[in-house]
Amino acid sequence: MENFEFQNPTKIIFGRGTEEKVGHEVAKYSTNILLHYGGGSIKASGLYERVTASLKAAGVDWIELAGVKPNPRLSLVQEGIKLCKQHKLGLILAVGGGSVIDSAKAIAMGSVIEGDVWDFYLGRGAPVDALPVATVLTIPAAGSESSTGTVITNEEGWLKRAVNSDLIYPRFSILNPELAFTLPAFQVACGIADIMSHLMERYFTNVSHVSFTDHLLEATMKTIIGQAPFVLKTPNDYDAWAEIMWAGTIAHNNLLNTGRVGDWASHDIEHEISGIYDVAHGAGLAVVFPAWMKHVLQHDLNRFVQWAVRVWNVEMDVYNPEAVALIGIHKLEEFFHSIGLGTELSDLGIQGDRIDEMANKATDGDTRTLGNFVKLNEKAVRKILHLAE
Repeated sequence: MENFEFQNPTKIIFGRGTEEKVGHEVAKYSTNILLHYGGGSIKASGLYERVTASLKAAGVDWIELAGVKPNPRLSLVQEGIKLCKQHKLGLILAVGGGSVIDSAKAIAMGSVIEGDVWDFYLGRGAPVDALPVATVLTIPAAGSESSTGTVITNEEGWLKRAVNSDLIYPRFSILNPELAFTLPAFQVACGIADIMSHLMERYFTNVSHVSFTDHLLEATMKTIIGQAPFVLKTPNDYDAWAEIMWAGTIAHNNLLNTGRVGDWASHDIEHEISGIYDVAHGAGLAVVFPAWMKHVLQHDLNRFVQWAVRVWNVEMDVYNPEAVALIGIHKLEEFFHSIGLGTELSDLGIQGDRIDEMANKATDGDTRTLGNFVKLNEKAVRKILHLAE
């Protein structure tokens, strides 16, 4: 096990009706805020009215910035930065899923600097301050409600890049499983794939003697696998949604990677797919992950066997461990299919004619490698994308 420091300062407010507490919590930080959200779904569901009523009751004023899209855009982030500076806003309240929260975090970093926030995403310096961010989560998926991460897409060149900083942990996040009841089935499936991917990125590690977190990760994966059919069949199943929403937060709040080094190549590869083709992140991950697994399988066959046996209940065959591992990967593909996702690029409507471009962009022209479990150069990324065809 590696040395580690763990601290997660995000206050979680979980359960039915908890969005009604948002005004009281926001007022602890600022009474002049940016209210950031996506499209009309929060208004159609009545969530917008409940949130704004709570803000009014707490004496909080706000400026609105709607329009966040999946794979959130830098141009809207820049608009939010201008609003925060112009109106001297003191907090960004994100009401939505991971895209809204990631956009809010980018605005928070950019609102306290004179330069271009995109520089942080290109690795040109790191943030030294940020406005407070708070969230009302509507889509269990990205885990951004309690993480250090933000991912933004720059329309110039369609680059999708990430920043991680302790400064952008949300101050508090409100998690009411009821807010997920009205999600379309495809969004539910993409969220489930995203959560599973966060767990698998951490699970496949070269660090030994991490049995404790191995078992935590396995249990969380089994929870997602077990509860997914219930929320798809009965969208208003509160208890199943509660399991998934809390598991999704824990999957990405850094607790489960303590003492270990995760991989993250699959996420980096998928960023090129969704950056260019604007596909849903979870749908892209469902395509990339099985292909990545097939490519790196022999690097640590025992870990894949352990995953297959413990997570997917594959019967152990000591005489043919590779077959056990391959059955595990097949069961992952079957799971993605069962929730309505494809596992090939063609399922995303992608023909593979830009694979060379994606591999080149992902590795910055073959000047860097992706991942930690196995270091991937441009050629390896290209092979994985071809395996995903």
